[in-house]
Amino acid sequence: MNQKKQLSFGRLVRYIFSHYKIQLIVTLICIVISAFSSSIATIFIQRLIDECITPGVNQGFKAVAGKFTSILLTMGFIYICGTIASIIYNRIMAIVTQGTLKNLRNDMFDKMQTLPVKYFDTHVHGDIMSTYTNDTDAIRQLIGQSLPTLFQSALTITVMFLTMLYYSIWLTLVVMIVIFLMLKITKKLGGITAAFMIQQQKSLAKEEGFIEEMMQGQKVVKVFCHEEENKEAFKKLNEQLFKDGEKANQNGNVLMPILGNVGNLMYVLLAVIGGLMVYLKAPNISLTGVSIVSIGIIVSFLGMSRQLTQTIGQASMQVSMIAMGLAGATRVFELMDEQPEEDHGYVTLVNVKKDAEGNLIETKENTEMWAWKHPHQDGTVTLTELTGDVRLEDVDFGYVPDKLVLNHVSLFAKPGQKKLHLSAQPELEKTTITNLINRFYDISEGKIRYDGINISKIKKPALRSSLGVVLQDVNLFTGSVMDNIRYGRLDAKDEECIAAAKLANADDFITRLPDGYETILTGNGSSLSQGQRQLISIARAAVADPPAMILDEATSSIDTRTEALVQAGMDNLMKGRTVFVIAHRLSTVKNSDAIIVLDHGKIIERGSHESLIEQKGTYYQLYTGAFELE
Repeated sequence: MNQKKQLSFGRLVRYIFSHYKIQLIVTLICIVISAFSSSIATIFIQRLIDECITPGVNQGFKAVAGKFTSILLTMGFIYICGTIASIIYNRIMAIVTQGTLKNLRNDMFDKMQTLPVKYFDTHVHGDIMSTYTNDTDAIRQLIGQSLPTLFQSALTITVMFLTMLYYSIWLTLVVMIVIFLMLKITKKLGGITAAFMIQQQKSLAKEEGFIEEMMQGQKVVKVFCHEEENKEAFKKLNEQLFKDGEKANQNGNVLMPILGNVGNLMYVLLAVIGGLMVYLKAPNISLTGVSIVSIGIIVSFLGMSRQLTQTIGQASMQVSMIAMGLAGATRVFELMDEQPEEDHGYVTLVNVKKDAEGNLIETKENTEMWAWKHPHQDGTVTLTELTGDVRLEDVDFGYVPDKLVLNHVSLFAKPGQKKLHLSAQPELEKTTITNLINRFYDISEGKIRYDGINISKIKKPALRSSLGVVLQDVNLFTGSVMDNIRYGRLDAKDEECIAAAKLANADDFITRLPDGYETILTGNGSSLSQGQRQLISIARAAVADPPAMILDEATSSIDTRTEALVQAGMDNLMKGRTVFVIAHRLSTVKNSDAIIVLDHGKIIERGSHESLIEQKGTYYQLYTGAFELE
C-alpha cells in the first residue's frame, strides 16, 4: 500500500468515525463477539471428545450425560450470541455504509459547486461522473464488506492461533509454516490482482467519459457519418477494459483454489503428524506444560486448520476489493481537496434607496435599486450605484501563461450602451472577454472596472448576480418551463416569469406546449427545437433584470425566421442596459453602438458600423463576406 493510499485509508476511517462513532463502536464489539463464537467451537469439540465421548465409551453414557448436556447448552448459547451479534453488526454496517456514501456524495457535490470553471474545462466530465458512481461503489464494498471481513478474519485467526498454542506448540509450528506460505502467495497474486483492478477502474472511467461524449455529440456523429470510426474507438477502449478485467479476474480467481489446496495439504500434514504423536505417545509441549496429545486435540486442530484456511481465503479475496476501494477513496478525496475558486473580494451588492437629499441609503427592502457596498480600511463605507459601466484597461490574459489570448486590450461600455465585440479569429478571443468579466478566469495584467471598482475587489456572487448572461450553448434543467425561466431569479413570481417570456417572444410557443408553462423538460429540453431552447434561455436572463448583459452568440442557434421574432424582444431587453454582444449576424452587428474587432488578441479596429465600413478594413471584409454568404 503506497503512501497516498495509506493516507486515504486513514482519512476514510476518520471520516466514517466523525459521522458514526457510536455505531462503529457497537459494530466492533459485535464483530469481536461473532469472531469469538465462530472460533471457540473447536475448544468444545475437544472437550466433547476428551471429556464425554472417550469416557462414555469406557464408562457408559450415563456417567457423562450431565457434562455432555452442559457443554452442548454452553455451545448453543455462544452460537446464539454470535448469530445475534452478526445480525446486529451487519444491519449497522448497512446503515453506516450507505450513510457514508450519502455524506461523501453530498460533500463532493458541495465542493464541486465551489470549484472554478477551469476545473471543468480541464477534466473529462465522464471521469468526474465516474467518481460519483464507480469510485463510491468501490468504497461501498470496502466499508460494507472488505473491512468488516478483514477485521473479523484477523480476530478469528488470533483467537485460533492462541488456542492452537494452548493445545500444542509443535502442531502450531506446522500451521505457521503453511500460513507463511499462504501469505506469500496472497501477497504475490493479490498484489497483481489489485494492480489490474485499479487499472480496470481507470479504464472504466475512460470508457464512461467516451460514452458520455458520444451521447452529447450524437447528432454531430450522424451528420458527419462518423459511426464506424466511433465504433472502432469504442472497441479499443472496451478491449483495454476487457484485458484489465480479464487479468484481474484470472489472478483473483486462481487465488482461492490455490489457498484451498494449500489448506488441504496442511490438513493432511496435521492429521499425519498428529496421528503419529498419538500413536507414539510423543510428549506434547503447550502453554499449559508438557503432556500427551489426545485424540480430541488432534480433531480440534484439524477443525481449526480447515476454518483457518477458509478464513485466510476469505480475507485474501478482499485484497483486490480493498485496493479498489482505496483507489476510489483516493480519487474521491482528490476531488474534495481540489482548490476552490478563490474570492478575495469584499465589495458586496445591497439594496438601496434615496433619501430626501438624493443620497443612497442601504435598506433591507427590495427596492429594485442596487449599489456596491465598498468598506474601507478607515471604517467608512461607500455606496456606489450599480449602473453597468464596464471597462477593460490594458488587459493581458492567456489560458496558458506563455500564450496570450488578449494582449493590451482596452475597451469600455457606458451604461445603456450596446457594444458588439467581433473577432477576425475563432470565437476564443470573444468568449474570453465573457469569461473575464464574470471572473471565471482572472486576468494576468491590467484591470477590469465595474462602475469604477476593480472587479477583483467585488465578491464573485455579487458580481455575477449583477450580470445577465445568455450563452450560445443552452442548458435547460429537468423541471417545468416555469422553473427553468425562474432559474434566473429564484424569487421571481409566475407573472414575472411570464412577462420575461413575452419579452423574449417565447410565450407564444410555450402556451402551445401540452401543459404550457408547467410542461416538464428532460434531457436538456430535447423535446424542443434549438431555437425554442434559446428563447427560454433569453427569458431566463430577462427575468433576472440585471443592469448589464452579456449575449454570447445568443441568436446563433436560431433560424432567420425565429430571429425576426426574438429581435424585437432582444431590443426591449437591451434598453437602458450595458450590453456586450458577441454575434456574427448582420442585424445584430448593424444595431450596435460600438464595434470592436480583435485579431490575435489585439484590437485592430473600433467604431460604429458606418465608420468601419468606410475604412474598408478587416470589419469591412468580414461584413461583406457575411453579406455575400447571406
